[in-house]
Amino acid sequence: MSYIDLDGIRTHYDVFGSGDPVVLLHGGLAGAESWFAQQQPLGDAGYQVHVPERRGHGRTPDVEGPLTYSVMADDTVRYLDAVVGGPAHLIGWSDGAVVAALVAMRRPDLARRIVLIGQYFDDDGKMPDGVVDGLAAWRTDPPDFLVAQYAATSPDGVDHLPVFLGKVFDMWDREPTIPIADFASITAPTLVLQGDCDDVTVEHSTAIARAVANGRLAVLPGTHALPVECPDVVNPLLLSFLAHDAPRVMGA
Repeated sequence: MSYIDLDGIRTHYDVFGSGDPVVLLHGGLAGAESWFAQQQPLGDAGYQVHVPERRGHGRTPDVEGPLTYSVMADDTVRYLDAVVGGPAHLIGWSDGAVVAALVAMRRPDLARRIVLIGQYFDDDGKMPDGVVDGLAAWRTDPPDFLVAQYAATSPDGVDHLPVFLGKVFDMWDREPTIPIADFASITAPTLVLQGDCDDVTVEHSTAIARAVANGRLAVLPGTHALPVECPDVVNPLLLSFLAHDAPRVMGA
């Protein structure tokens, strides 16, 4: 368990293993523990696995001002510069996928390979009555497990939970709004991964993968919880993508 000050934010992170760096970017309302099914396998495969917790999440305190994907991407760039010290593979799940994409667009020198898991990047890609819609009641009535988790980990104290939830749900109400055309600026090989019953449409993920010059798409049986539902399928796919060049397009 380590901390680093990133422009005034006391950021918590974990590091596992040694080798080429891989940064795991968690989803909204989650923290480092959400990657429990990937941390050890990636470390055992010869990667140095970084799991930072973004502002307001896990053991990293909230700060003044609204929560946006843009500020979280800037925080992640600072983490890559200060802790990793250079480029890394970025694996983002849910909100973490938006952060990973923005980092790759803003600082292509810091993104080696990218995996974007289970995320829409504009409202057209959002599944109706999906995960975010289903969590709307949590804004004012969070479940007991979330309250207990926040109380146990957040340095802000459980009384801050309503403030944090307000920021997260405000962000989800207005973001993300990234035009698909912007993904053409990503130069890193990119895997777009989702479950067939995920919070994003397959058509949207297909469009994102096609927009990236070195983009690939994988759709597996599963929901928005894909990395923890079937790590026996997800983990070998991640390891294969990180270790190998993308297959040649037939006829190219």
